[in-house]
Amino acid sequence: MKTLNRDNGLLRIGVFYDGNYFSHVSNYYLYEHERKARLSITGLHAFIRDEVARHEGADKRFCQIVDAHYFRGRLSAKAAERNDSLYRERQFDDVLIREGVTMHFMPVTGDRVGNFAEKGIDVWFALEAFELAVHKRFDVSVLVTGDGDFVPLVRKLNTLGTRVMLLAWDFDYQRDGEPQATRTAQSLINEVTYPVMMSDEIDSRGRKKDAAIASLFVQKSAAQQDAPRPAHTSATANETDLTAVRNGTIATYHPDRGFGFIRPATGGENVYFHVSSLLETWESDLSPTRPVTYTLTPSDRGGMNAINVKVQST
Repeated sequence: MKTLNRDNGLLRIGVFYDGNYFSHVSNYYLYEHERKARLSITGLHAFIRDEVARHEGADKRFCQIVDAHYFRGRLSAKAAERNDSLYRERQFDDVLIREGVTMHFMPVTGDRVGNFAEKGIDVWFALEAFELAVHKRFDVSVLVTGDGDFVPLVRKLNTLGTRVMLLAWDFDYQRDGEPQATRTAQSLINEVTYPVMMSDEIDSRGRKKDAAIASLFVQKSAAQQDAPRPAHTSATANETDLTAVRNGTIATYHPDRGFGFIRPATGGENVYFHVSSLLETWESDLSPTRPVTYTLTPSDRGGMNAINVKVQST
């Protein structure tokens, strides 16, 4: 058994999330992967403690996350409201607060998080991770990222005697009908003490029924599964005329991710659409409040999606 921390027998763990990266990975598992669920912060923290205990040869009871930090660029309240993301952001804030994760947000101008803001957040991430390791003497710092720009941070942490665990993913997906790939920088994998390729762990045939892997994903409660739909939402295709051409306006469109939402003219919840559903329409025409027509199709996640989306001349 490894000799534990000299002060009180604990292995101190600090966790640092690259928020944009974590969101991208979580969206992949929700929309592209067979799991069809978001990543769970609670499950991820339990997994981290298990992994640290295994790599350090310690009892899990003595492996404790004493600090966790989440870094991301953030839209203003008005911009987030225009983007229909304000409520979702607050929901995730509640999750982070419940898990004791300290949030670090850098204000972002415009309608979406851009490369400039993300670079600024990366610098803040590195400075905080190093400073906290100095003052709080983490035995293990866990980085949730895939960015090779953090190699200098890892080297500086090593000078403190802090081991570094990396949680990272490699996966393929589709955007606008084109194949895309997310890959972890090999330089980062080579530099850390304990590289953990989460995509391999999750997709391992030997861990399909592993409770620790299942707990990495948000599980819907029975109440959520059985909750009645709002009165203005059509539950099934049988209750909705799928041939009817409907009117609405563009609520928001994310060109970097190839999807958006339509605000129905009749009111109610905004309707999701993908760029592949455009009809005689250019992406450049999908500005907010632009009038459109569309039809509905059942979503594989429940509810309805918009298809045959066509911008109307103004």
